[in-house]
Amino acid sequence: MSWIAPVALAVAAVAVALAIWAVVRSSPDRDSQTSGGQQPAEAKTQVCEAFDLVRNAVSLQTNADLGRDQVATQAVAANARLATLGGGQFLLSRLNGGVPADLADAARSFANDLQYIGMGQLAGVKPDDAAQKDRLTNAQTTANHIADLCK
Repeated sequence: MSWIAPVALAVAAVAVALAIWAVVRSSPDRDSQTSGGQQPAEAKTQVCEAFDLVRNAVSLQTNADLGRDQVATQAVAANARLATLGGGQFLLSRLNGGVPADLADAARSFANDLQYIGMGQLAGVKPDDAAQKDRLTNAQTTANHIADLCK
């Protein structure tokens, strides 16, 4: 069982590296690209499905419980950060000119909040930091709005 801690640490390190890679390689104008003939209903469905996937991933990874071992705790934190950062980028990559403006604006806001939350976590910002609390509140409010738009 002495191999569990190093493996969990390696998984956490890979998760953080992948999250950083996803942020670094993101294209700033990718979300402004138009779809190749995609209809608005299809574009809305695609964004709504992506939103559900991201929201579920962030919730699952944030609430995972591998025990109280310090390495397990760090692995859970790393996966939560990966889901947060990667989820923001994933959602942004699904936005295109076919998405209704109100949904696109809300999804963009939610995705950007997720990325700032994740980078704050990686930078060691504490959960009780006022700016981080505001981002979390904004993300939850915007997520509820997106859920309503996707009904």
